[in-house]
Amino acid sequence: MAENEHKKDTAVHSDPTCCSSSNETSDPSSVASLWAAIERLPTYTRLRTSLLTRSEDDKRMAHTSTVDVTKLGALERHVFSDDMIKIIDQDNLHFLSKLKERLDRVDLKLPTTEIRYDNLSVEAESEVDHKYGPPTLWTSVKNTYHATFDCCKRQSQKNKRTVLKHISGIIKPSRLTLLLGPPGSGKTTFLQALAARLDPSLKVTTGDISYNGCNLDELVPHKTSAYISQHDLHIPEITVRETLDFAAQCQGTGSREDIMRELIRREKRTGIQPDSVVDTYMKATSVKGLKRSLQTDYILKILGLDTCADSLVGSPLKRGVSGGEKKRLTTGEMIVGPVRALLMDEISNGLDSSTTFQIITCLQQLAHITDFTILVSLLQPAPETFDLFDDIILMAEGKVIYHGSRDNIVDFFKLCGFTCPPRKGLADFLQEVVSVRDQAQYWHHKDRPHSYISADNFAKSFTEFHLGQNLAAQLSAPFRKTESHDKALSHKMYSLGNWEMLRVCMSREWLLMKRNSFVHVFKSVQLVVVGVITMTVFIRTRMKIDEVHANYYLGSLFYGLIRLVCNSLAELSLTTARLNVFCKQRDMHFYPAWAYTIPAVILRIPFSILDAILWTSLTYYVIGYSPEPERFFRQLLLLFAMHQVSMSWFRFIASAVRHPSVAASCGLFSLLSMLLFGGFIIKKPSLPAWLGWGFWLSPLSYAEIATSITEFQAPRWQQKMVPSSHTSLGTLVLVRRGLDFSDYFYWVCIAALIGFWLLLNIGFCCALNFAKAPRRLKTVKSHGTHLESTTTATSGNKISGLVLPFEPATISFEDVQYFVKTPKKRRQLLKDVTGSFRPGVLTALMGVTGAGKTTLMDVLSGRKTCGVTEGEIKINRYPKVQSVYSRISAYCEQTDIHSPLITIEESLKYSACLRLPSCVDEKTKIDFVAQVIEMVELDDIKDALVGTPGLTGLSTEQRKRLTIAVELVSNPSIIFMDEPTSGLDARAAAIVMRTVKKIVSTKRTVVCTIHQPSIDIFDAFDELFLMKPGGQVIYSGALGQNGCNMIRYFEGICTVPKIRADCNPATWMLEITSPSTEARLGLDFAQLYKESHLCRENKELVKNLRVMPQTLEKLHFPNGWVQFKACLWKHHLSYWRSPQYNLVRLVYIACTSLLIGALLWKKGQNM
Repeated sequence: MAENEHKKDTAVHSDPTCCSSSNETSDPSSVASLWAAIERLPTYTRLRTSLLTRSEDDKRMAHTSTVDVTKLGALERHVFSDDMIKIIDQDNLHFLSKLKERLDRVDLKLPTTEIRYDNLSVEAESEVDHKYGPPTLWTSVKNTYHATFDCCKRQSQKNKRTVLKHISGIIKPSRLTLLLGPPGSGKTTFLQALAARLDPSLKVTTGDISYNGCNLDELVPHKTSAYISQHDLHIPEITVRETLDFAAQCQGTGSREDIMRELIRREKRTGIQPDSVVDTYMKATSVKGLKRSLQTDYILKILGLDTCADSLVGSPLKRGVSGGEKKRLTTGEMIVGPVRALLMDEISNGLDSSTTFQIITCLQQLAHITDFTILVSLLQPAPETFDLFDDIILMAEGKVIYHGSRDNIVDFFKLCGFTCPPRKGLADFLQEVVSVRDQAQYWHHKDRPHSYISADNFAKSFTEFHLGQNLAAQLSAPFRKTESHDKALSHKMYSLGNWEMLRVCMSREWLLMKRNSFVHVFKSVQLVVVGVITMTVFIRTRMKIDEVHANYYLGSLFYGLIRLVCNSLAELSLTTARLNVFCKQRDMHFYPAWAYTIPAVILRIPFSILDAILWTSLTYYVIGYSPEPERFFRQLLLLFAMHQVSMSWFRFIASAVRHPSVAASCGLFSLLSMLLFGGFIIKKPSLPAWLGWGFWLSPLSYAEIATSITEFQAPRWQQKMVPSSHTSLGTLVLVRRGLDFSDYFYWVCIAALIGFWLLLNIGFCCALNFAKAPRRLKTVKSHGTHLESTTTATSGNKISGLVLPFEPATISFEDVQYFVKTPKKRRQLLKDVTGSFRPGVLTALMGVTGAGKTTLMDVLSGRKTCGVTEGEIKINRYPKVQSVYSRISAYCEQTDIHSPLITIEESLKYSACLRLPSCVDEKTKIDFVAQVIEMVELDDIKDALVGTPGLTGLSTEQRKRLTIAVELVSNPSIIFMDEPTSGLDARAAAIVMRTVKKIVSTKRTVVCTIHQPSIDIFDAFDELFLMKPGGQVIYSGALGQNGCNMIRYFEGICTVPKIRADCNPATWMLEITSPSTEARLGLDFAQLYKESHLCRENKELVKNLRVMPQTLEKLHFPNGWVQFKACLWKHHLSYWRSPQYNLVRLVYIACTSLLIGALLWKKGQNM
């Protein structure tokens, strides 16, 4: 569908008359005449007219013509961006330099933003109570009781701790600043505080934050700066390009038209002719209201997303872009806007080092050339990436212990007594030198014993350092507001006007409806099927016009209402699924709640019309209702109104409750209440007098009244029961049901349903407006000690003492191919992949993003459920049998998926019970679990709940170590790890790699994909398996000391540049084998590898490894009864620790029982 829109857009704008004049030329004098013609245009037209150079197919001829930048088609924008930026880092620098030069020539300054924070302190609250343990049904009741009544005068249930402690500094424009610090140091809180995006559990207790001298209450910080979260929240049903286009529109791309107007005025006055490429770009991005902006194509290009621009974003349950591409999309979603202050939180997670280097290079160019203010938090920056930054902010334990130039940070720590050793990345050194465990190894005063220097002492030393004194002096001098550009700060809540916001949101909602068409079509088909069944059950040949069959008519009418109400239940899940993305975009001031509400309401009206027409057309005359056309259309109108009310009702519940399971329970209870008070199950006269008001509060009651009036006041029901009686049959039926209202009351009921519709949609809007985003609770360690409390690492001997026996295994594969089907053709993701992974050898599986690393591991481990796999995969000498192979192998996925409501220790026990052989006794399993917990250094928080990513529980790096531990307790022979260090800081990554090395020393086969290895981590690997995009191998072999074998191989290839001194071999290798470098050098590394002696040696090795093991033992694993008990135990804990779900369920049952009991009190005695 996205492809069709792209073609349509291209077709519309391919007509020269719609975007360019008939004047085309390649003559320089004629180009000058075209510029002169543009100068004579009115200002409004001149702002939208530029010159565009088009190359012919043979690339030797180029034609320049005038173009209306507001009518550039998709193909023209794509070609323009490709011509503008071919090699990203070089061409982007050239382009921005020309843009800056154009502004400087007329002395025009861009807005700049300086961010100051002075004596800033932030306090956090945690809702985990040491006294009561993890949240359960019982502890939640006790917590609620004591919080409400405080009977026993116990301490508050909320634990408070200071996250940021009296920090001060200045984030300056035109400088790229790096934020470093170990997990838990307060980096994310610091960024959120600067962006005014603090979690509700975090409170600023002291200090001030200002932008260009203005406090946060004097401006709109959400529109002045952009906070880029480390959590990737996107709508999965739209494409990457559509996501950026929507963000660009909502953030007001094109809001700098006044700057462009002033620029062309000055250029005309001085007679300056601008560069055509820069002019086209600046004019195209300064126009308001464009549905598709050239800025989107530019951002797609510099972030490397142009190759997946038309791919759906996807979700864990829906195929889409990769994790790295999704991370870059999160970055692009904010930088596509006009803000000039970027606060970026761990934007490199899941990206390889070359891609990270490329993105940071572009950010550096934005800062240096166009005066952006950029603060970036990174976990494991490579030395080359680290060197791109101008300033460094180093945090530890909530304190800023350094804030200044990158060039002076080594001198500062040398004064403190610490030096960075050779072949150690400076960023890794900075994060480890503040750690209790790692600080001692960097102490350089050999004549004096080392004593731990705390973060407070470092911070105190920095205040005495000359940079600290200069910073204090700058903070003492107030910012001169007269120097601030009038466009630097935003004072408007939203970038668009009300009509524009509504139009943009309406367009997106329509797109989502088309992408979710299957759901709506399925609902309509389901309605048709049920309608056919209903009309055959109540077919008119069996129903007569008498008192007995009147009940059948009433039943069929009521069932039709119920069917349409139940058909609206899908709104619960559809609404709750989008609330996280809505809260994110609402908090970023993309649009207000009403702009989201109106499209959601209006675009559901056609479905209500369709469902009402389908049901009425199928059932009305077949069942045999009153044949008058007026009554047919009255029932049609009534069903439409009831369907709209029910959809609005379920949307309101979903937005007010937000939690899926709670919303489902509330929705079912409200449905039950409507049914009971609807006037059919319990007649209105049978309702208890004290609950009679419930009848008038149920929308279904009004629908029941209206539909009964429509049918039973028809002429055919006006026959007298007794000739002498004045009461007709229809009136008698209505009187007995308590529905004896006049005909005009039909319109009263319609008005009441419209009133319900209005109230519910207003409530929906209010709930969205005031609803808080899902809250992240802070983890409280089980024993109240910090993870760094112990000073010695786990010894290798202690770890190896409890290793369970296992059978070493070699995995070999030859000529592996993997294909997937696409709408156009079959796509090959792996091509002629041959190699082997052996016991006791730690292999790094590397390559740039999209090289096929994860795909290869999925194929080897048998995790691909679609596509076609060809080639030979063997374990030792036997062809791989998946049922056996899955028992001896482990796979640590890139995505950390765990049961959120059990603890770390319980997660490992559950995995051990299901995966360890049945011959292992219970005590050994428990001891082995304890050993693994200690290996990954989670023993200090083993009793902490895992929680939900991004909301509660463990941090990213703790969750990553848990993923590895869950696989380690299965005691596997082969272990695949997909990016085990992604999302970890240098110290946590070192812990993981230390653990991995211990595993390898036990003669296990271990393969890790790795993206951004530091020198230390890269040196830990024995062999390298390197791939390029397209799934082809370009190196497979031993690394050698400091990567010497790999370096020798690539340096032996003609035209490959030599490695620089002290350069990380991994970064150099990824840099020279990237597609852009390969194209520039004119090489095909895959073909060169196939022709090398290394390839021949590897193929011979694959053949030699296929030797039968001396002994083969049959595998015995837990039987079904043991597995059942383990699953029962885990689910018992999960349900018990889900107080929200349990309480809602109990409340639902209790309220339902009370409601039914009250309505039917002693009814059985009256039968």
